[in-house]
Amino acid sequence: MTAPPAAKPLTTADWAIVVVALFLPTAITWFYFIVLAKAPAAVQQTAYAAVKTVQFALPVVWVWLVQRERPTFPRPSRKGLLLGALFGLAVAAAMAVLYFAVLKPRGLFVESANEVRTKIKAFGINTLAGYLLFALFCSAVHSLAEEYYWRWFVFRQLSRGSYLALAIAISSVGFAAHHVLVLQVYFGWHSPLTWLFSAGVAVGGAVWAWLYHKSGSLYAPWLSHAIVDAAIFIVGYDLLV
Repeated sequence: MTAPPAAKPLTTADWAIVVVALFLPTAITWFYFIVLAKAPAAVQQTAYAAVKTVQFALPVVWVWLVQRERPTFPRPSRKGLLLGALFGLAVAAAMAVLYFAVLKPRGLFVESANEVRTKIKAFGINTLAGYLLFALFCSAVHSLAEEYYWRWFVFRQLSRGSYLALAIAISSVGFAAHHVLVLQVYFGWHSPLTWLFSAGVAVGGAVWAWLYHKSGSLYAPWLSHAIVDAAIFIVGYDLLV
């Protein structure tokens, strides 16, 4: 998914929406993941669906109805897909080594495993089949939604109004921000792991923004993102068993 390059610079209203888009995911993560942490599963699921709908509707509504642009869907490039796959597999391998060879043997995931179990049950996921379906949804569907939101919209808008490196940096920090809230639930604000993994998310976001810029479509970053998310759910499953 891409869109024709816009000759017009960002308007004040465009900038305002970009700022909102940068902070909105953090605000809604705080709401459904922290404020509603002890709410019944049905309430959490409904809130999650509602706030995510608002988040993912914002870009397409703004681009289509306000900026009057019509996205196109170019074919993926082999080079882009290869780069995306290689980066995703490299990150997945690094995660596996770090978790299975370093962190798990030292007992650094004992407390976070309990938090993961609590969160999974709070979302009404009580079976292996339910976990696998949730993992498939997040890896294949939610990863695409995040790429559309962060790379196609936030990064692309920023790149229209600033230098490429700055657009990559700002969009990647915004992408990592709401992950900090999630990670601190599992590891705590003072744990180095919270900040190490958050920094890793920011680096991943930067690479995916660069991949989107180089390939001209979302296929490469989406594939890479999906591989990384799948690896996260593999680690998550090991925490649960």
